[in-house]
Amino acid sequence: MPIKFLSNYSRFAVLSGKRLASTQSNVNIGNQMKILNNDKKYQQVLELFDQFNEKNIRQCSNWIIIQALKACTGIHDVQGGLKIHNLISSRLKYDPYVLPSLIHFYSNPVFIGYIKNNLAKKAVDIFKDVQNPDLIAIVLLFKACAKLGTSEALNLVKTVASNTSQNFYSSPYILTSLIDAFMKCGDVTNAELVFQTSTKNVLSIYGAMMKVNKMPNNAITLFNEIHDPDEVTVTLFFNACAQLGTDKELNLVKTVASNISQSLHSVSNVLTSLLDAYMKCSDVTSAELVFQTQTKKTVSMYGAMMKVNNMPNKAIALFNVINDPDKVIVTLFFNACAQLGTNKELNLVKTVASNISQNFHSSSYVLTSLIDAFMKCGDVASAESIFRASRNKTLAISILLYVGFNKDELTEKTIQIFNEIDHYDFYGKNQTKNDFNLLFNIKNDCYEANIIIYLCLIKSLAQIGMLETAKSFVQCIPNICLSDHRIQNALIDMWGKVDSLDEAKQIFENISQPDHIGYTAMINSYGLNGMGIEAVEFFRQMPKEHIRESTYVCVLNACSHSGLVDEARSIFNKIQMKTEIIYTTMVDCLSRAADFEEAQELIKKFERDHASSVIMYTALLSGARNDKNSKLAQDVVDRMHKFFPDFKNSLVSASILLANVYASSGAMEKATDIKIQLHTLGAKKKVGLSLTEVDGKILKFRAHDRSYPQSDKLYAEADRISKELIEYGHKYDASWIIRPIESDETIESVLCGHSERLAIAANFMFNRKPKRIQITKNLRVCGDCHRATKLIALIRQCKIVVRDANRIHHFHPNGQCSCQDHF
Repeated sequence: MPIKFLSNYSRFAVLSGKRLASTQSNVNIGNQMKILNNDKKYQQVLELFDQFNEKNIRQCSNWIIIQALKACTGIHDVQGGLKIHNLISSRLKYDPYVLPSLIHFYSNPVFIGYIKNNLAKKAVDIFKDVQNPDLIAIVLLFKACAKLGTSEALNLVKTVASNTSQNFYSSPYILTSLIDAFMKCGDVTNAELVFQTSTKNVLSIYGAMMKVNKMPNNAITLFNEIHDPDEVTVTLFFNACAQLGTDKELNLVKTVASNISQSLHSVSNVLTSLLDAYMKCSDVTSAELVFQTQTKKTVSMYGAMMKVNNMPNKAIALFNVINDPDKVIVTLFFNACAQLGTNKELNLVKTVASNISQNFHSSSYVLTSLIDAFMKCGDVASAESIFRASRNKTLAISILLYVGFNKDELTEKTIQIFNEIDHYDFYGKNQTKNDFNLLFNIKNDCYEANIIIYLCLIKSLAQIGMLETAKSFVQCIPNICLSDHRIQNALIDMWGKVDSLDEAKQIFENISQPDHIGYTAMINSYGLNGMGIEAVEFFRQMPKEHIRESTYVCVLNACSHSGLVDEARSIFNKIQMKTEIIYTTMVDCLSRAADFEEAQELIKKFERDHASSVIMYTALLSGARNDKNSKLAQDVVDRMHKFFPDFKNSLVSASILLANVYASSGAMEKATDIKIQLHTLGAKKKVGLSLTEVDGKILKFRAHDRSYPQSDKLYAEADRISKELIEYGHKYDASWIIRPIESDETIESVLCGHSERLAIAANFMFNRKPKRIQITKNLRVCGDCHRATKLIALIRQCKIVVRDANRIHHFHPNGQCSCQDHF
């Protein structure tokens, strides 16, 4: 008996010793792996794991597996992680320790990016090495689909969810990732259904329901159901309140902040979201109190204090005390500088941009805010330089440039940038136009971004005013965008401004329900092209509910440029709410018709109930200029100096017009005196500029331009045209010369040097017999150029289209102009 007992005891001791040795070995190896992981020696960790694994994977403790997965995550070893996953799949289902590590491995941004780049249908391909997809595989799939957020991803989620064993739905990881996928893919109904039918609504599931940014009220309601919120749900609650930003949410924030566990007040994420909520709810005092009491201010806390849009100076001041700003902080700093937009902020932007880490320049957010800051501070050259140097040309950055160039009327820059960017590359290489249209349906944010880009492009094309250029670029706009009503309205306006009324009418007629913008654009198109009668008829046919102030302005302007004074009076008298701009347009119409008495009576009528209007007097003065009425012009300018002493720019323009009136009526001495006075004050006259298109290229000419590479040939052609004009009886009108003639000049040389005359000569220089010439001029065409162009069109039997500052002139080969000399 003792011998048997001793034998059994000996066997037990040996087994216990082996288990103890195994446990000690697990702990020792696990600790070694942890030390190596802390030193980022991930490869050595995996080598140690492989050595231990050769004996028996079953002996591997959770501690060793967790460290091995951490190493795979550190070096983005996808295959290594999959291998470990397969080895431990049988013990994974109910393991509360290994499962989170495996999820962390699969959630690594590089891994998710790998899946994302292959689109939703490829998301499951990565699991081809995983036998019998388990809980973690399904969790990862849902996470990947949530990341994509597309309709394809949603369909994939529904398919997998319906085919998944009900046993898996006891796992909060599955439920959380499924709800998150539904919410991120925009299917709130199914997310709520899963949530409501779940018997285990743990905090992570509540968090998934609360995460969607566009449903803050829903997040707040869910939060009120939670008995013991953790840091994640409290953070999401504060974020939801920050989105709404009203007094009601501010009171909720204060209540929750005072009732949550004191330990949560030391959590960085909670504090950051609390600060953000206070700032967004306009309680700067509470935010500053919380911020100042923190002994360890994190970068994210500074960010929360910097985010409020209407406090840029405070944001800049906070930035200056941060020792090591991250990308978010730098982005907020640039945004604050962009809001202020002065030279002081421009210098700050340049200093910070030159000192930040080069890694920051690879961030699309930093680059976008930096380019925006440069544009808003007036440094277009630096913004463009950064854009060209960047390899990361995103839609957001492109939009900033397009909008900025449009704002500064840098139309050629807009078109140049559009030419340089392959917009299909924003959505992937080698996309066909049909693919592009499909992607537009999927990616709503991208769709809106591209609408902005194309609106900017169309506006630039309208400003340049070249028909062939417009045609070539409109072909680049995807069909899905061409059906957008904003694009359609912009195209109606553009075609009207580039001499293609037929295209404008076709687009308008294809719109099922035109709005007031479409109607007004058509009226304006008729008016610009000298078709006043058609503009009036169209106006009278449009539904009354679509008539706006801009509609009245366009139809009255159409009457003004076609000499339809009676029609203008009839429309004007029926307008119930006559605004300043409507009065001004009617004054302009009367003044162009030289009905100055009625125009001044209208001004007096307006002034009975309103303050004097500078634009109204400018319209009257413009009419006096057309009529060469120096007495009226002087009287109007005197009144403008009396009524509007602080309107410096308007007074300078008025003085230039007055000098022109004196010059055109032969009083050169008075004109010279005014110009000397303007020069003394530092006023500058706007330089005449004309654009034309020759062989697909846009050419630009200034008055008396000698910078053109072939200027000798250009002026030789201009002289040839001048001789032909004289042969046909043209007499140069010196009254349109508004400056003293130099000793080496003649009346002919001065007038032949006008920018539109050089543009016409350039067309004939490259093509002896063009059928059509198109020119866009930034100033109003002078009377001599108008008469000369009619004659040139007749002599050379060529249609010449000139859009000046006021209207489009169609000079026909019969020697007539569409404006009927109402210019």
